[in-house]
Amino acid sequence: MKYLTAGESHGKAIVGIIDSYPSGVRIDIDFINNELKRRQKGFGRGERMAIEDDRVDIISGIRKEKSTGSPISFLIYNKDWKNWKDKIDKEDNLLNPRPGHADFSGLLKYHLASIRDTIERSSARETAARVCVGSFAKIILKMLGINIFSYVNQIGKVVYKNDVKINLDIVKKTEDSQVRCPDNKKSLEMKQEIIKASENGNSIGGGFKIIATNLVPGIGSYNQGSSRIDAKIAYSIMSIPGIKAVEIGEGFKSAGMKGTDFHDKIYYDDKKGFTRRTNNAGGIEGGMTNGEPIIIGAKMKPIPTTVKGIETVNIKSKKKEISLKERSDVCAVPSASIVGEAMLSIEILNGILEKFGKDNIDEIINNYNSYKEYINKI
Repeated sequence: MKYLTAGESHGKAIVGIIDSYPSGVRIDIDFINNELKRRQKGFGRGERMAIEDDRVDIISGIRKEKSTGSPISFLIYNKDWKNWKDKIDKEDNLLNPRPGHADFSGLLKYHLASIRDTIERSSARETAARVCVGSFAKIILKMLGINIFSYVNQIGKVVYKNDVKINLDIVKKTEDSQVRCPDNKKSLEMKQEIIKASENGNSIGGGFKIIATNLVPGIGSYNQGSSRIDAKIAYSIMSIPGIKAVEIGEGFKSAGMKGTDFHDKIYYDDKKGFTRRTNNAGGIEGGMTNGEPIIIGAKMKPIPTTVKGIETVNIKSKKKEISLKERSDVCAVPSASIVGEAMLSIEILNGILEKFGKDNIDEIINNYNSYKEYINKI
């Protein structure tokens, strides 16, 4: 499954095209719109989220609520476009780039007169389209019994260290939390971190984890570096604006551990089959899934746009200035975790389509179930 996005932060709409999506999949529009709504939530989001009400408008590839196998195209309209159209058309060239943003390099790369054109496309507003694409992927994964879950485990200096075992209670607590942390005490502490940053005219970063459960072993390949599913996942998560670090399982801790302590011992149970008692590998070994939950950790930097501003220079005059101050979030970590779910869903689905076919959903399910039967008979 391939996809492209287009559109600008304050343009008429964000656009997406999905190619090589299987035919015969019943598309739940309400589910997709709810995923878009989840992305808009989160304590620390800016005023714009009170303006936008993201909903997908599907243009092609769906007939009688089912995918046809043709490319799927969709729009997500920007309500805020009307408020910004005249302002952007009439504003003077912006030449005070924000450190940490695409402003500086984008203006130089594309020979632009203002950082506005870089701002509009490099904005995280584009991730609305990715969440939409990920929703299409999730629909198929749910049909195969594969679930995707995320939670925030850090905002600023507040860290939630507990390992999370996914169940209905944990999911509900996470969805009810304004910062998407399943622990009430830590959620309040995280909110205080965001409030303090806001009061100081600053922004704040953090971290989140994404978990995929009920996968079969053997998705991905070791034959080429580009075939490794961990490589694809790392690339995909790093492509989210603001993400500066990604780990799989206990990746960061592994550097200080011995081999006999880190690697997950393999056991066999007559009822469960092959099992592990630990999951330091995060569900991936040798570039392939091993049947354990995939666990991805990501760290997000503070947003470059701040009320306080950051020291920079005018690109033309070379004189000292304060970076562009524009309406923005104080913290987007909870929202980024939803984008992370989408990106992981896309990569897992692509691994499944590569192994089990991609033309029709019934063929994929039959091939997938046959493979599961083969594993159970070993």
